[in-house]
Amino acid sequence: MKKIFLNFILLFLVILILFIFVLSTIGVETDKFNKFITSKASETQNISLELNTIKFKIDPEKLSLFLETQNPNINYRNVIIPAKSIKVYIDFLSILKSKPKIKKTNLVLDELDIKELNKLSSLIKPSNFKNILNNNIKQGKLISEIDIFLSDQGKFDDFIARGEIKNLQVEFSNEINLNRTNLSFFADKNDILIKNIFGNFNQIKISEGDIKLNFDSGIKLSSNFNSKINLNKEKLKKYLKFSNKFNFIEIINTLNADLNNIVSINLDDTYKVENYKYKISGKVKELGVELDKSFKNSLINEEIKNFYFSDLEIQSIFSPKNIDLQGTGKYSTNYSNFYQINFKNIFKDDSTNLKLDFEYGNNFEIDLINYKKKDSKAKISLDLRSNKSEFFINKLNFDEGNNSFKINGLKFKNNSFLTFNKIKVLTTNNDFYIQNGKKILIKGSKFDATNLAKFLSNKSKENIFKKISSSIEIDFKNVKAPLSEKLENFKLIGEIKKGEFIKISSKGDFGGNNFLDISMKKDKNTNKRYLEIYSDLTRPLLTEYSFFNGLSGGKLFFTSIMDAEKSISKLKIENFKVLNAPGVIQLLSLADLGGLVDLAEGEGLSFDLLEIDMEKENNFLKLNEVLALGPSMSVLMDGYQDENGLTSVRGTLVPAKTLNKMISKIPVIGNIVIPKEIGEGLFGVSFKMKGPKGNIKTTINPIRTLTPRFIQKIIDKNKTTK
Repeated sequence: MKKIFLNFILLFLVILILFIFVLSTIGVETDKFNKFITSKASETQNISLELNTIKFKIDPEKLSLFLETQNPNINYRNVIIPAKSIKVYIDFLSILKSKPKIKKTNLVLDELDIKELNKLSSLIKPSNFKNILNNNIKQGKLISEIDIFLSDQGKFDDFIARGEIKNLQVEFSNEINLNRTNLSFFADKNDILIKNIFGNFNQIKISEGDIKLNFDSGIKLSSNFNSKINLNKEKLKKYLKFSNKFNFIEIINTLNADLNNIVSINLDDTYKVENYKYKISGKVKELGVELDKSFKNSLINEEIKNFYFSDLEIQSIFSPKNIDLQGTGKYSTNYSNFYQINFKNIFKDDSTNLKLDFEYGNNFEIDLINYKKKDSKAKISLDLRSNKSEFFINKLNFDEGNNSFKINGLKFKNNSFLTFNKIKVLTTNNDFYIQNGKKILIKGSKFDATNLAKFLSNKSKENIFKKISSSIEIDFKNVKAPLSEKLENFKLIGEIKKGEFIKISSKGDFGGNNFLDISMKKDKNTNKRYLEIYSDLTRPLLTEYSFFNGLSGGKLFFTSIMDAEKSISKLKIENFKVLNAPGVIQLLSLADLGGLVDLAEGEGLSFDLLEIDMEKENNFLKLNEVLALGPSMSVLMDGYQDENGLTSVRGTLVPAKTLNKMISKIPVIGNIVIPKEIGEGLFGVSFKMKGPKGNIKTTINPIRTLTPRFIQKIIDKNKTTK
């Protein structure tokens, strides 16, 4: 009995295994469920379903019973769905109750031409995706499998779609397209995952890409893909036509890069972008930038027309309110030598924070301190912040050999200088610092003022220091003045208001008992400033004025009354000589006074006095009177120089006394023509000088009777000097 029971169990197991094998492979044909399945399908509008042979099978992996049919005819909204097979999973207990329930339907589709999906576009949202499907997708093959899950009540509950797209081609414009693209996908009711994206976006090769879409609340899109870019200027122009938001592409002429891209975008229920973030990292092998306008200023000698970057490792993040750009690599200007560069630039709302470290090889000069960098490599470190109106340099360091500049806390607002913390300068001829506290302190052992006069004469019309009001103290042990003169122990105490000195008291020592004194005070009632300068040496103060070329020796005294619109000044120089002065020699040569020319080439022309009365208003300089008295010659002239540099001067020159003395010795006539008490002669040279700078033309009338005005001037000045 026991043996029979065991055999029965064994036979049952064999039959069960055989039954399971048949159900899991061949299946059992049945038509019992045909009507049931078609009726369920008809409950969904616009679907027509025709079934062939149905087989009852089992899925051993999932231990589920299902019905399978091959090559069914599915028509949805008059579109034939090329189905390879349909599997309908049935609840086993519902079969026993003769009320079968469908748990899941599996639909395997044949290869589908994506253009056929155009017929289904009316059901697709958002509308912009529908537009792409109808107008932009030109080619592609879709292979997919769909699982549809139903609730206990037979209602749609969820779905899972998986598959791949081959040879996708999308045209966004005539010149922008996506082609030869392959990908696989997985989707359910809440998510779409697209993987293994490989393709070409114009000349941009995309590889190892993925896209994830989540529909729980609005739409959340995230993507990760690699891109290989190799574009020239002509190819880059195509992207300008695609979007006018990227006008910066216009200045790029070469781009070769391997990049990893991570994108996340959040859209609301109306498909409006709420937030986004775009991360880029990788290597920019080549990047050429051609500037719209070449760059050159007073500091940089070379005109910069382009930048070229090489082997640039970058990491960047773009978001609605923030842009973070950072990189390290090499750069060159005008396709010259390459130098190292590191940068980090953060744009947040309307502000920018830039940190930049780079090597600099071009020539560079600062006229104010007579510093010139030539054929050497410098290192520059910059940390700055800026917004719409303010520009703040936290730190700026410049190092080149033994030369360095360090600036901290420099602040501008609306192109006006606001404040600073400290500036330190160390060069071959300079060693000083500028400290801003309760007062501005400028102190050091060396200062090169060789070009200071040129810097002051080229003063800009706009006062960028108009926000500065402070007391100031300057203390230099040694000052290198023009023409190799040296000024020691220069000290200045003063006050600055709205970027201009209103009070000065200073003194310096040229050596040899020669001094420089400068003073300024302001009248509180009239707001006029009174400036006085006294110097035992004249040349260091006059080197930048061509009018005084060749002047040597003498003592200088300068006074000026200044207000906001106008200045009235007087310059007086006593006991000086003129050596090799081109303008004077030309004038004398035209007068055919050879002896004076010889004198100018030798010991020089001596003068007892030079006085210049002048007015300046809106860059128009009026010379009311220029008077020079000397034993060899005397000059009286007036004129002007306009804002464009046009000079016009006219005057009278009286030759040497010896010439007039010869005339005065003629009996009777000499006593009448040359009054002995005057002794300065009656004959002279009338001249006019006019023209732009560097091209002034001179005309003369060699013989002329002197005017009583000139004679009286000479008499008055002779009395004064005696």
